[in-house]
Amino acid sequence: MSICIVCSSGGHLAEMLVATSGLDVERYFITFDEPHVRSTLQGEEVCYVVDPHVSVLLYLKNFWQSLKIFLEKRPPVVISNGAGIALMTCLLAKLGGSKLIYIETGARIMTPSRTGKIVYRFADLFIVQWKSLLKHYPGAVYGGPLL
Repeated sequence: MSICIVCSSGGHLAEMLVATSGLDVERYFITFDEPHVRSTLQGEEVCYVVDPHVSVLLYLKNFWQSLKIFLEKRPPVVISNGAGIALMTCLLAKLGGSKLIYIETGARIMTPSRTGKIVYRFADLFIVQWKSLLKHYPGAVYGGPLL
C-alpha cells in the first residue's frame, strides 16, 4: 500500500513528516518545488504541482496536475494538512474512493483554515491539533500538537 501525503512546504511539510514518520508503508509526497523541499525530501518519492495560492487559473493547473498524479497512483489513503495546494488532491481522493485524513495545521489555534473549512465536510477523519478548534469542527478528533 502506498499513501499520498499532500501539503505545502515549510511548516506544513514539517508537520506531515512528524505525523507519518511511524508509518510502515510506502509513501509519496505531493508538494511544490522549492530548494528546501528538494533537500528535505531527498530520497523520498515526490510529485510537484503548482502552488495555486489565490489564482483561479493556477487552481485549474493544479487540478490537472493533481488529476494526472491521482490517476497514475490511485492511492488508497491521502493524508494532508493543507494548504491550498492540497485542495484538489483532497477532492480527487474523495471522488476517487480513497480514504482522506486531514490534520488541521498547528498554526491554526483559534480559527479554522480556508482549506480545513472545505475539507472538513468530506474528510473520513479530521484531526485538530488544538482543543479550541473543536468548536469549529465538532466531529473532529483532538490529536494534540505535532510540533
